[in-house]
Amino acid sequence: MITHFFKATKYAIKGLTTMLKSELPFQCEVASLVVFIPLAFYIGHTALERAVLLSSLFLVLIVEALNSAVESTVDRIGTEHHVLSGQAKDIAAAAVFLSLVNVIVVWVIIFIG
Repeated sequence: MITHFFKATKYAIKGLTTMLKSELPFQCEVASLVVFIPLAFYIGHTALERAVLLSSLFLVLIVEALNSAVESTVDRIGTEHHVLSGQAKDIAAAAVFLSLVNVIVVWVIIFIG
């Protein structure tokens, strides 16, 4: 079990490294954390507010990672145009968009409230 944990951690770090090297949207989202993490501690007045603000930010990174995985898988299957391949990529991109909308909604609600 411990061996599995270390292997899984190694694969996760490899995935994060790959995304940091090759995925511009992920790079931009990680860079934005430099501003937004301290801002979350300033705007959030309670531990719960801070947790929700930070969780909304990390959700974007999680969804972006899944989006990249979908795109890589679709590209691996074939580069020729196929309706379902396009739909898979569009739906994954929509998930990223919705996670970004979630950030805006959460931050506005906590900032105003």
